[in-house]
Amino acid sequence: MEPQHFATAILAAGKGTRLKSKRAKVLHSIAGKPLLQHVLDAVLSVTRPDQVFVVVGHQAEEVERAVGATGVHFVLQMQQLGTGHAVQCLRDSVSGLGDLLVLSGDVPLIRPETIEQLGNFHQAQQAAMTILTARPENPFGYGRVVRVSPTSPEVAAIVEQKALAADQQYIGEINSGIYVFRIDALYRHIDSLQANNAHGEYYLTDMAAILRAAGERVVAFEIGDATEVLGANTIAEMMDLDAAMRMQSARRLMAEGVTIHRPETCVIDAAVTVGADTILEPFVQLLGNTRIGEDCRIRSYSVIQDSTIGSGVLIHNGCVLDGATISDGAFIGPFAHLRPGSQIGREAHVGNFVEIKNARVGDKSKANHLTYLGDAAIGSGCNIGAGVITCNYDGVNKHPTKIGDRVFVGSNSTLVAPVALEDDSYIAAASCITEPVPAGALALGRSRQTVKSGWVKQRRAAQQRKKDG
Repeated sequence: MEPQHFATAILAAGKGTRLKSKRAKVLHSIAGKPLLQHVLDAVLSVTRPDQVFVVVGHQAEEVERAVGATGVHFVLQMQQLGTGHAVQCLRDSVSGLGDLLVLSGDVPLIRPETIEQLGNFHQAQQAAMTILTARPENPFGYGRVVRVSPTSPEVAAIVEQKALAADQQYIGEINSGIYVFRIDALYRHIDSLQANNAHGEYYLTDMAAILRAAGERVVAFEIGDATEVLGANTIAEMMDLDAAMRMQSARRLMAEGVTIHRPETCVIDAAVTVGADTILEPFVQLLGNTRIGEDCRIRSYSVIQDSTIGSGVLIHNGCVLDGATISDGAFIGPFAHLRPGSQIGREAHVGNFVEIKNARVGDKSKANHLTYLGDAAIGSGCNIGAGVITCNYDGVNKHPTKIGDRVFVGSNSTLVAPVALEDDSYIAAASCITEPVPAGALALGRSRQTVKSGWVKQRRAAQQRKKDG
């Protein structure tokens, strides 16, 4: 395929009414990305953005925002009058180019290799129209491709399910709805499309008969895996595609040396990468642009999104990571919550029920229990005791806490920001720290304990007298 002569049209204007959803069909997500983004990713692997045209209509602004950063062109279809009408709207945009690939924005499993093979076949056949076909297990409901002869690439007709003759019922080759056209032939004849159907729409499928009647060459290119061209007309069908794509991701990772126990229970987005010899236990979720290194173990029920994890990291059960960065050899959890901006150093420990937000924990530092660290910078070799809280918010503004190297913060201490604890300082347990602590100093911020002997006996006696009246 020669990208400089090959344009692509992605049809993304429809509502998808059968989904029973307020959102445009192509904005529904599977495997962590909108349907349209999956198609775009495949297309952009084999052609340049300036040769890609996305036809938008329903919720056009939302669709453009969802994929606008890719640099493709958007063409507005004001009225959604069918696939043929959508391609008519492209006439001025693609004029002068050689060939046009047309596909729907809801075929997320299409592979770049298939697109390239289809384009090469079309150009080698010197065809006016090439139809991508497949043979699913059950072709019922699809239009069937009738070839001139079983061994010929030429197409005699596309026959819809309800119009199949008795001797055509056996045909298993279906029309995928993905086509390549020679642009001059397409627009020379596209105005012959008629909207004489129940929906009053112009169907691009009818171009096969129109071009053939005009003496143009119409051919078919069959792919081996019919799942590539599957779309979704219901939420249930969409979730079937989601499951298929996530299983593809799991199999890709396992082929690269990742062990995944019970892969059917894991939720792995398409963009996730994982290094060799990492182990994923059942019911793990890896979402967004998560990157995981080698020799890690991610234990069950952990949810990791848009995070970067180094090598040799152990994520215990039930952790939630979002926008976090974990360095090599760190230990996280169980039940830790690392919010955006969390940076965990090499061999650091973040233990059970610890929450971290916009904070850096230095190499070999530990916060093992029941702690909140927000808007903080913590040095290396520190020990943050159970129940420590950085009080970073005054009701209006956030304030930073700075903790140097080798600092010991005793359990149940409260650090009222802005505050700084210098290197090698000690904070006594249950202290409320409001002022800077110098290097090597011990800080105590708690009231003196008072013991009243015999108080319990006296209190019980008073309660009994009150009861007796």
